[in-house]
Amino acid sequence: MTNWNMLTLVGEDRPGIVAGVTDALYRRQWNLGEASMIRLGGNFTIMMMVSGDGDLYAELKQVAVDMKLRIHVDPIVGMLHQHVAPNIQVRVAGADRAGIVAQVTGALAEAGFNILELESDVAGLRDKPVYIMNIQGYSEAPVESLRDAVAPLVAQGMDVDVSPIETMVG
Repeated sequence: MTNWNMLTLVGEDRPGIVAGVTDALYRRQWNLGEASMIRLGGNFTIMMMVSGDGDLYAELKQVAVDMKLRIHVDPIVGMLHQHVAPNIQVRVAGADRAGIVAQVTGALAEAGFNILELESDVAGLRDKPVYIMNIQGYSEAPVESLRDAVAPLVAQGMDVDVSPIETMVG
């Protein structure tokens, strides 16, 4: 049985974080599954599925300390190669305000939309910030139903575009 963990590392963004962490994993014979690594503000965040034997936290704790990263490890079930491909993309832009993510994702969830990936950014000027969100997900409901679900948000002035993702079979 493969021992899977979700490894999360967070620290101030700088060159060499990915190289240092992945080299440490490789040298300790841990294998990578899926990973997401991104800069958020001035921080860099790594979230990756890692499999191997031993205590991952104990093996990487000193590496994290040396690189000034906070480390967190959770045991998980791997479930690789069981993905649902996204078939819907949602793009949102609106004045940055409290609740925008909750309102959009809540309306989509009520319509049966499963979020597979969500990225957001705050753009614009300091006194006129704009919240931008890109969501990919899966829904068996038609695009029109999802558009109807977010229509009240559009009526409030949010720009919400719901569109199918073209997938090729074969």
